[in-house]
Amino acid sequence: MLKKLLYSRPITAALHLFCRLFYPKRYLTGRYFTEKRAGYLWAIRSIPRRIATGIPWPIGKTTVINNKNRITFHPDSLPVFQSPGCYFQNIDGEIRLGRNVHIAPNVGLITTNHNLYDLNKHDPGKDITIGDDCWIGMNSVILPGVTLGPHTIVGAGAVVTKSFPEGHCVIGGVPAVVLRRLDPPSA
Repeated sequence: MLKKLLYSRPITAALHLFCRLFYPKRYLTGRYFTEKRAGYLWAIRSIPRRIATGIPWPIGKTTVINNKNRITFHPDSLPVFQSPGCYFQNIDGEIRLGRNVHIAPNVGLITTNHNLYDLNKHDPGKDITIGDDCWIGMNSVILPGVTLGPHTIVGAGAVVTKSFPEGHCVIGGVPAVVLRRLDPPSA
């Protein structure tokens, strides 16, 4: 009965109007708002962080985002910002996340490294692109300039130092290498 009430149109409409007080409309779309409704819970829970940081989409308590203006993502990938301990270091580089990306806890996406000869400086940033339907395992690190093609699975603890643009593979290790090829879905 309660679940039916929560999924009713009037309740959903009221939640949406309330959340619009804090978030732009484009961040209150996608399946986590239309099908599963978890997005509204994330949005309400994230209001204090929204006020404190100015990040215009719902994020978890322990998610770190260096530059909100250098991240683009599909609304169906909103859960990546709810995963505890994730670090999006994009001071001088873009992070692009495709549709249906999953990121486990304690993952780092790093677009800029320290200069090897002067640690007080950073090297120029390089963009990171994660394709559709990718899964990044717990404690993994994605380093500057990496592109992961669609349906790339990154094993837990991997350090991804180079791109795998063809996708459809499982990668892992330090540095990450292809562990297994996956057949693309047939059309």
